[in-house]
Amino acid sequence: MTLPPPPGSFGQQPPLGGHSGGGSPESWPQYPGGPTSPPPAGPPPWGPQPQWANGPTPPNGGGKVRWMLGGLAVVLAIALAVVVTVLVVRPDAENGSKDEKTGGPASGFASENDDGPVSIITDDPTCDGWARITREYNAESTAVRWAERDASIPANAWTPEQRDMYNTMAKAMTTAADHTEALIKQTPHRAMRELYQQFSAYVHVFVPLIPAYVPENNRFVPVINALANSATDICTAIEFRSASTFAGRIPSVDPPSRLASTSGADASDLFLGDGNPVCADLASAVVAFDEQTRAWQALDPKLPAAEWSPDHRAVMDDVAPVMSANADNLERLGRASDNAIVEDFTVLAAQYQRGYVEAIPTYSSADNVLWQVVASLVKAVNSGCKAS
Repeated sequence: MTLPPPPGSFGQQPPLGGHSGGGSPESWPQYPGGPTSPPPAGPPPWGPQPQWANGPTPPNGGGKVRWMLGGLAVVLAIALAVVVTVLVVRPDAENGSKDEKTGGPASGFASENDDGPVSIITDDPTCDGWARITREYNAESTAVRWAERDASIPANAWTPEQRDMYNTMAKAMTTAADHTEALIKQTPHRAMRELYQQFSAYVHVFVPLIPAYVPENNRFVPVINALANSATDICTAIEFRSASTFAGRIPSVDPPSRLASTSGADASDLFLGDGNPVCADLASAVVAFDEQTRAWQALDPKLPAAEWSPDHRAVMDDVAPVMSANADNLERLGRASDNAIVEDFTVLAAQYQRGYVEAIPTYSSADNVLWQVVASLVKAVNSGCKAS
């Protein structure tokens, strides 16, 4: 099946799904086999996410994520946009700095004992539920052509048709966020719980702004997109089996310096509501990485390693140490943030990036989804910084 070309550089392409206002939500990407499944396409930008085209079936005919209705293996998507990372759970009774954790044995959160270092996620029981949520959301957004909206038009200038569209999508977003609440308790992975919690939190901040919407309110949309994309991409990496192939080949990292609450007021707060001192350094890192990887971004990601030309292979060999250094920098920034969720997202991104580097010698197109996870997680933090 033909895949789309790489979407281009990180954060430099114009916003998709909107006109001059930019950044309007698009339909959320879905699991392989779904109607708009995310292919292992080119390096996704650390800016607005593209709408995914149909991708290939997973290796060996697919995995566990199957919908009984129509036999579709659907996963996440986002017009607001979205896969899963295995947190290697290591209970760490000796870490005395985890003073933010509140969930106990009776808290009802399956992730309550996930207090170890994050790593590539190889399985998660909530991917099916997330797929259902995004499929239903996509049906609504497609029906009202939400991806084509002009985000620069304020509410006081809407036509009746535009107002109806926004009202429809406000209900669809709220429903998606409300249905995500169950997944927050069901996932055994701390990072997935945090993605779901923050997705819900940002939706519940954005939706009340819709009746009096102004273009400035649209700053929350890229965060929602990236959080949803991250969960979808993690699930897609599971489905394509690239997660399980490389999870055990990368070294484990240190446990988190602190843990976010499983429940309570801080669990529903925006994780970057007040910004963070590392935001400027992260933004600079995004720009620097983009500049350092121009040749890599121009490659055809569909080509497996066995079909690379000498020039193609040379570019991949050259980008590996750049990616490794970027992963180390992401981890460093996350641990310096003094923010449990920022730390989890950036360290998790670093682990997926290390997994991508490990995949280079035997690269197949399915392995590119490891990079998609990196891009979505970094976008979640970077756009969260910009929205604060």
